[in-house]
Amino acid sequence: MATDTLKSKPGAQGGAPGGLRRLLLDNGALTALIVLVIAMSALSGDFLTADNLLNIGVQAAVVAILAFGVTFVIVSAGIDLSVGSVAALSATVLAWSATSAGVPVVLAVLLAVATGIACGLVNGILVSYGKLPSFIATLAMLSVARGLSLVISQGSPIAFPDSVSHLGDTLGGWLPVPVLVMVGMGLITAFILGRTYIGRSMYAIGGNEEAARLSGLRVKKQKLAIYALSGLFAAAAGIVLASRLASAQPQAAQGYELDAIAAVVIGGASLAGGTGKASGTLIGALILAVLRNGLNLLSVSAFWQQVVIGVVIALAVLLDTVRRKAGATPVTGASGGGNRKKQAATYLLAAVVAAAIVGALSFLHNGSSAAKTEKVGLSLSTLNNPFFVQIQAGAKEEAKKQGVDLTVTDAQNDASQQANQLQNFTSGSLGAIIVNPVDSDAAGPAVRSANQADIPVIAVDRGVNKAETDALVASDNVAGGRQGAKALAEKLGGEGTIVILQGQAGTSASRERGAGFAEGLKDYPGIEVVAKQPADFDRTKGLDVMTNLLQAHPDIDGVFAENDEMALGAIKALGSKAGTSVQVVGFDGTPDGLKAVEAGTLYASVAQQPKELGRIAVTNALRAADGKKLDDTVKVPVKVVTKDNVADFGG
Repeated sequence: MATDTLKSKPGAQGGAPGGLRRLLLDNGALTALIVLVIAMSALSGDFLTADNLLNIGVQAAVVAILAFGVTFVIVSAGIDLSVGSVAALSATVLAWSATSAGVPVVLAVLLAVATGIACGLVNGILVSYGKLPSFIATLAMLSVARGLSLVISQGSPIAFPDSVSHLGDTLGGWLPVPVLVMVGMGLITAFILGRTYIGRSMYAIGGNEEAARLSGLRVKKQKLAIYALSGLFAAAAGIVLASRLASAQPQAAQGYELDAIAAVVIGGASLAGGTGKASGTLIGALILAVLRNGLNLLSVSAFWQQVVIGVVIALAVLLDTVRRKAGATPVTGASGGGNRKKQAATYLLAAVVAAAIVGALSFLHNGSSAAKTEKVGLSLSTLNNPFFVQIQAGAKEEAKKQGVDLTVTDAQNDASQQANQLQNFTSGSLGAIIVNPVDSDAAGPAVRSANQADIPVIAVDRGVNKAETDALVASDNVAGGRQGAKALAEKLGGEGTIVILQGQAGTSASRERGAGFAEGLKDYPGIEVVAKQPADFDRTKGLDVMTNLLQAHPDIDGVFAENDEMALGAIKALGSKAGTSVQVVGFDGTPDGLKAVEAGTLYASVAQQPKELGRIAVTNALRAADGKKLDDTVKVPVKVVTKDNVADFGG
């Protein structure tokens, strides 16, 4: 069974410099992790605290568990792009079964696990018997699993059973359960790879599938088991993630499959197959978590964070290429006892060296008593939308005026990523936190952690459920939806057919605006809604969806879009009809939206004055940091802006 065929180059073993070079090449990921920890400890005095280190472990847990499952697939020279969607589907099945279907919690957990395994088996069948490339088969499952998650949940988060939500808690008030689950799954992965028949089969298939088949391995059946294991680990990750958020989010874990693959590759595995081990995958996941945590603490731009992580992944693959050319020791889980002892000694030595350097740095930080600028953290649901960019702009203007150090993070509409960012803020020396929740329920656990740390929290645009906030700075989305319905219906004379472009499924803004619009339409029975379709708050998707809807409903009279971006896409699809035979109403009052109102192509926008939201949020955060009492709700007026009053609207 060929697990690796790398040979050492002549002279590679000779001399101390060569030995050091070999040590660094053989343990590149571990070396990178140590360097990162030392660098972050030197740059941020908030990094090296017990709470923050545990926080890093929690943030790494979900990606690590997903990556352990992906390790099996990559070792066997495959790829699995579906794990993030399978994780979301499994969590949704558990939550729906235990709540809506009334299934006992234990059985609901088993159903969730079975869902993950079933998805993995389908992947395995498509790859083994359908002869589909693993990339295509798992890409299809990515779409199917995500779609089923949305179908089951109807696009809305589902509350998680309390008995299972304890997986997101701590033991003894300090040891996070997700970290324990991560360690347990890691040990299971190491055992499977290093001590079982199927583990040895993975290395054989990845090293040379045809040779493995000729040697008697039942490759097709082995692949079924490999992809089933990946699905099982994805289900476990989904349950842990939903437990942290106290709800199953149908859009959860988007993009996590890429993080999982990156963790495996950073950990020393090769996408060509035949190499990889559990400890390397864990180190890869920790590197990603340390990077994100440290960059948050250092107030690095959310956009630059993506650049840095991409560079790290590229460097990891480059290191793997260099390691192979240099003939470094193969990274496998089936090493002999001697190699395992050497690896253990290497890890122990690395830990001692890192602890010594980090300890010295901690004394350096403790010795610094310089006065610090007030720091405020702002976690936005997304920066891929002009409305939230305007909130950021208003917040930055006010922070600069007040001399405040403002750190802005972008959750990219991912509730779990936002939870991590809020935990990072809590670990840092912040005077206050401002949060614009991706989902009001999912933000609750992370905000409760800030409550326990006595850090004031200001919610902006959307509230936070099951946690304390010092104030909510917001417009009323439901009231805005009602005003949008009234404006459109009156423009149409109380009669006509309309379509609705909905926002991203599962977000509170979409639910609230849609509910308000539906409520407002009750006063106009002559208005008929002929179609509703999500366009994810995105202009391009708004264009595509509107183009498609026009094929089935060419004679519509009006369009309501739950934000201006989708409305602008709809206007593009309507062409000359926009503002003439078809009236379009948007939401948010973004600069581009107001220009369209002024031009007459967009009839109206329900404007929320986003810059004012950001400015007022910072002002209230500073007052809360000073211990001043705030109003529970600070309302920023919502206004319907049409061509008649757009010139008077200040935004």
